[in-house]
Amino acid sequence: MADVGGTLEFDDVAIRSRLPKGLPSFIPQVDGSGVGDLDAVLGWPAYAVGLRRVFSPQTHAVYPRWDKPATDVLGLPATTLTVLSGYGEDPLVEAFWTARHRDRLLDRLATLEFDLVLAPNYSIYGNWPRAEHLINMRRSLLLAEEFVNAGMPAVPNLYWFRLEDLQRYAAWIADAAPPAVAINLQTVRENKNWETWALPGLSWLAENIPDDLPIIITGLSRRDRITTAVDLFGTRLTLVSQNPAQYALHGAVMTSEGRKDMHARIPDAFASSVRYLASLLPEGGN
Repeated sequence: MADVGGTLEFDDVAIRSRLPKGLPSFIPQVDGSGVGDLDAVLGWPAYAVGLRRVFSPQTHAVYPRWDKPATDVLGLPATTLTVLSGYGEDPLVEAFWTARHRDRLLDRLATLEFDLVLAPNYSIYGNWPRAEHLINMRRSLLLAEEFVNAGMPAVPNLYWFRLEDLQRYAAWIADAAPPAVAINLQTVRENKNWETWALPGLSWLAENIPDDLPIIITGLSRRDRITTAVDLFGTRLTLVSQNPAQYALHGAVMTSEGRKDMHARIPDAFASSVRYLASLLPEGGN
């Protein structure tokens, strides 16, 4: 409780930031290697990289290779937007929370000049005490605020367990007016979790938060789920996905019929999947 400021309320959290201009509605997430080769074929306006590619789960510090701005590390043109997708498995994000004030970690990340940071989300499991839910929801908001205070453009992650949580978020959003909110759905694989948790929550948010608030969702790759998200949020939706990069490693592409093993070159497969997924979004993802 001391670590989260002695309260479980949200009303003292303020995230005064803004989204970068030119952010496309589809952003491929890459592993951080060979990105320049991928972009040579695709020429996309923005790429995301996951937290575990930047922050070491072993040393709890930024990897030595990240010693200059993110575009330089990734081998991208200076005009390309870079996004730090701050999600990861529990041990990684817990280590980040503990280390964030050690060796000026947040200031170190600020030197990488990411154009946008999706703040980490802390887990909410149904068999955990309710107090853990409340603490982790507050931690997710607090960490976004700390990123902003360190000079990074960041948006908070929303994660919920029941209706009361969504209502609290809506009240906070109305009061604090964040530049956008992010939602991490990477762990929502089974239809049951989608139908009983993710979809009801997304539907409620679509009806109860400002209709001009940008929504950044990570982890959707199925056509039907993307279509549903577009129906709910329209042109304010931005989607981040690792799917094109993962498929490309095996020469496979995502198509309207699902995965196809084309034995294609990695950059060509990657570009094909990015363009397909972007086509499912308003304005073609760009």
